[in-house]
Amino acid sequence: MKTRALALPTLALALTVVGGGPAAAQSDNPAVGRWAGTLVAGPQQLEIVYNITEAEDGSLTGTMDVPAQGATGIPLTTVTFEDGTLAMTFAVPGGGAYEGTIDDSGDALTGTFTQAGSSSPMNLERQEGAAPVLERPQEPSPPFPYDVEEVSFTGGGDFALAGTLTTPRGAGPFPGAVLVSGSGPQDRDETLLGHKPFWVLADHLTRQGIAVLRYDDRGVAASEGDFATATTADFADDALAAIDFLAAAPRIDASGVGIVGHSEGGIVGPLAASRSEQVDFVVMLAGPGVQGIDVLVEQGRLINAAAGVPPAIAAFNGRIQTGMAEVVRTVEDRDLAAEQMGAVMREEVEGLEPDLRALVEGSLTEEAIEANVTQMNSAWFRYFLHHDPRPALERVSVPVLALFGERDLQVPPQQSAQAVEDALADNPDATVEVLPGLNHLFQEAETGAPAEYQQIEQTMSPLALGRVGEWIATRFPPPLDPLDS
Repeated sequence: MKTRALALPTLALALTVVGGGPAAAQSDNPAVGRWAGTLVAGPQQLEIVYNITEAEDGSLTGTMDVPAQGATGIPLTTVTFEDGTLAMTFAVPGGGAYEGTIDDSGDALTGTFTQAGSSSPMNLERQEGAAPVLERPQEPSPPFPYDVEEVSFTGGGDFALAGTLTTPRGAGPFPGAVLVSGSGPQDRDETLLGHKPFWVLADHLTRQGIAVLRYDDRGVAASEGDFATATTADFADDALAAIDFLAAAPRIDASGVGIVGHSEGGIVGPLAASRSEQVDFVVMLAGPGVQGIDVLVEQGRLINAAAGVPPAIAAFNGRIQTGMAEVVRTVEDRDLAAEQMGAVMREEVEGLEPDLRALVEGSLTEEAIEANVTQMNSAWFRYFLHHDPRPALERVSVPVLALFGERDLQVPPQQSAQAVEDALADNPDATVEVLPGLNHLFQEAETGAPAEYQQIEQTMSPLALGRVGEWIATRFPPPLDPLDS
């Protein structure tokens, strides 16, 4: 999984990274430009950068960067500037906002940062120049040797999902793949940290003769619907709607249409396939093989270790997560669950040795506790924590390819690979592989730590791209030779 995980005992800024934006154009609006400030929470400090741009009609838009978390291009959902006050909102767990008043110089803002109802003062200063441009050599560029069509279809509810369908040229019929993204609100390219993995993957597969449908999550970008109240089961409904749409599209082989899901999408794929005969294959890219709480605790332990966090603090973090998850499992009433989850966190803090308590008390304020409880008590988390993907995997009879990155710290292969293989033991065409040297995004990585993702120029390893394309084409041969141009 990506950034849904609770960041305990670090600052509770579980930012969900979904998009990138252009540098600001010249404008007379004093709000336009790059603004940077430091958010202080207890002993911790976190730099945040806002990039505000102006459209031709005068409306404002922008993105947010959190360099220390390797997060860039987090879309601002609203931006307004009226009577000297700049107000912005952004999609993070529990909701996020910033509001500040510009000074007489026009180069400083005095304001407040808010997430999940927890507010902290934060002042911003104007930064000269545009944000640095990140090199992404794999990002596709036209002209394309295939057809590109903007499409929409009805999702799992009464709303439209928007996407892009890329289809090889020729009479067909072509096999097809629906791409399903990982956790957090994702656009059709699964844009994160300056990378567009699904665009790179779709381009590669379509050049191999495989049609690809990728779409914005419900409530994200051009798609309708409400992301905030959805669970993994709801995303499986959306994936099945995408499968039905793709199978009915012109020049598509309806008997060769499947799901390629990354991270949480690796849970969605088998779940959808276990519920519909229309899904003809499943590719799991870093798909968990155990319950969500087990993934969350192990993910936290490994990432904390990579960041140099003391083992005792990592263990403390795991105890809090496990205790809160047990409340979720046993208490259905949300208000009562929130009370008990808060109590779990406070008891763990009070039970720490004095030297360890001093390390976390500044971060785990009452406001921070409430923010973490709100996140873990959400509909998505309540479903994810105790969902076991193995029963759905056991019911899948179509071909399955499950790939893991050897250096993945978010869905560790040592925890999930064997579990997936065991669950698929009765499937006659199931392959589980751990690809050497790759991280959660299937980049070639040194350590696998999330802090590396943005710094790596590569978006997706050719090894992973090739393995997915070859596996699908072997089982559902396209009616043409692969396109190498």
